[in-house]
Amino acid sequence: MSSNNSNQDNFIRFALEAKVLSFGEFKTKAGRLSPYFFNAGEFNDGARLSALGRYYAKALQESGVQFDMLYGPAYKGITLAAATAIALADSGINVPYAYNRKEAKDHGEGGMLVGAPVKGRVVIIDDVISAGTSVRESVDLIRGAGAEPSAVLIALDRMERSGNAVDIGDQSAVQAVEQEFGLPVIAIANLTGLMSFLTASSDTQLTNYLPAVKTYRDKYGI
Repeated sequence: MSSNNSNQDNFIRFALEAKVLSFGEFKTKAGRLSPYFFNAGEFNDGARLSALGRYYAKALQESGVQFDMLYGPAYKGITLAAATAIALADSGINVPYAYNRKEAKDHGEGGMLVGAPVKGRVVIIDDVISAGTSVRESVDLIRGAGAEPSAVLIALDRMERSGNAVDIGDQSAVQAVEQEFGLPVIAIANLTGLMSFLTASSDTQLTNYLPAVKTYRDKYGI
């Protein structure tokens, strides 16, 4: 098994234990009934956040993408970029990070960007890509600062076609971002990995969800 797989499997196990990844029946923003739900807001204590930063850092290092700094879109991305920066520093790679404000500040240092000066090759860090809006805003801000986005790093690629329950697009949000911006999207885990994990699991409670995940993938997957 490649090291890439083990980082993904370990992450999926960790997300299940933290109840960040759960199975059942969930309505997505697009109005689809999904057999699984991923809520990064549940990485809500110091130990989980520290571990999460290490998974992000490892996925980034294993991707081979060249980068000079990290950028976290407000609000979730701020914590994720900070946690990843700490994990990278712990492994001997000290890089600056920055994030944006949702509202421009007109006093103090002002402006939309906070943290290190945005320059060089920048990795955008978020939890998932659902519509690509956050990526578009981030790319504009980074290029506006004279820097160049080099990749988008996310926790989970759902690998499903965009659209809603009725109108199904022909590519996923991740593919759309890769195509529109010419940026690689690095995911710690994806739907293929999740299905392999369920298939290999000895936990019958988990393997019971496999048919529903497979049906969903057949309908909406890329």
